[in-house]
Amino acid sequence: MAGEIPCHKVAENDDFLAFLDINPLTKGHTLVIPKQETDYIFDLEDDALGAMMVFAKKVAHAIQTKVECKRIGITVIGLEVPHAHIHLVPINTMMDMNFSSPKETTNHSALSALAESIHGEFRDK
Repeated sequence: MAGEIPCHKVAENDDFLAFLDINPLTKGHTLVIPKQETDYIFDLEDDALGAMMVFAKKVAHAIQTKVECKRIGITVIGLEVPHAHIHLVPINTMMDMNFSSPKETTNHSALSALAESIHGEFRDK
């Protein structure tokens, strides 16, 4: 993972990266990935999987302070790309987690502003 693909980063540490989904289910839909290249999330070592969930928890709290929602939903599907990842999705209803629903319309300047806002909240924790 060398950072060769541009993204709207919301949080990062030595082991994990969180960035906005460019085809979001809802505003603030974020992906959390390990920097260690691993195809399947349950192939991660126990310590890494636990640390990834703790990182995702901190990201979820930061998202929830910047995106109006009832909760941050979490899902792991693992079929979309060959890299372990967690979806954090701001939700108000169960239907907000329906991955077959039409995706939100986005533009890069809005995503960039939202990412910076969430990143500032994450950084302040």
